[in-house]
Amino acid sequence: MARIVLVGGQYGDEGKGKIISHIALNDKPEIVARGGVGPNAGHEVWYKGKRYPMRMLSGGFVYEKAKIMIGAGVLVNPEVFLKEVEALEVEGRAFIDKRCTIITKEQIDEDSKSENSAKIGTTKTGCGPAMKERVSRTAKLAQEFSELKKYLVDVPAEVHNSKNVLVEGSQGFMLSNLYGTYPFVTSKDVSASTIAADVGLGPKDIKHVIMVIKSYTTRVGNGPFNGEISKEEAEKLGYQEFGTVTGRPRRISKDLHFDDLRLSAQINSADIIALTKLDVKFPANKGIKSFSHLTTQAKQFIQLVEKELNVPVGLIGTGKDAEEIIDRREELNLL
Repeated sequence: MARIVLVGGQYGDEGKGKIISHIALNDKPEIVARGGVGPNAGHEVWYKGKRYPMRMLSGGFVYEKAKIMIGAGVLVNPEVFLKEVEALEVEGRAFIDKRCTIITKEQIDEDSKSENSAKIGTTKTGCGPAMKERVSRTAKLAQEFSELKKYLVDVPAEVHNSKNVLVEGSQGFMLSNLYGTYPFVTSKDVSASTIAADVGLGPKDIKHVIMVIKSYTTRVGNGPFNGEISKEEAEKLGYQEFGTVTGRPRRISKDLHFDDLRLSAQINSADIIALTKLDVKFPANKGIKSFSHLTTQAKQFIQLVEKELNVPVGLIGTGKDAEEIIDRREELNLL
């Protein structure tokens, strides 16, 4: 059985959507399930030249034979979910666990007006207040909403009855409520163990944990951030990015923070690294799909990552499209 959990190793925005879409297209899973927090985590997929921004559904939707599911641990905004089902044309194969917590308009308003939310720099999508109500046992669940009835399933049952499952996490390890830069963190843990539990998988159910990192480091929102460079320098280097949900410019460090990444790899039990944005750090490698064709400088960088983290780099992103990738998993015996 191939049950793979994919998590972010940095502060989110690592390129999980690109990696999950590639794996879905190539590994052909029966189910692609989403764990994590909720619609506060924007992600995008570029496929065949078209951009697909999302906040609820997994980037694995590009594989048209897969069921797309949202696990019980994920907070759901029904309006966002229904819009994405229509926009991505996945009616009939998109499903929500009946136990998902529903984000209400009142919670979004509370989040928008919260002084603490402004201090931390949250996306003001209602996730914090919804999580608080879940813990207080006063939350509303998906099974209580008639407009969601046709999408409701028991996700753990579906997952355990399937042999080939991909699970996509949200945010990144350094935003974990347990291990991240508290209090500048998201509202729950987002490590691989929790992401797996979100969809009903236990530790022994998982074959591989793929940790996605980009070739430099970015962060959206407030909080400590080592090695931050100016917006002007980021633009000059071609590193400047903007958040999918908020449109805010991401804070940029041109370095990898290996101390953080070693902790992330350890606690996530990562056995495969997916390295994205190699073409941004080393532009001469744009669109390359063979490791042997990479520049010497790019190969040396990949070897450095493997040495520092003691984890093989099995996937390498060389462009924004889902098909611009080097997949070394078979070569490295990681399938």
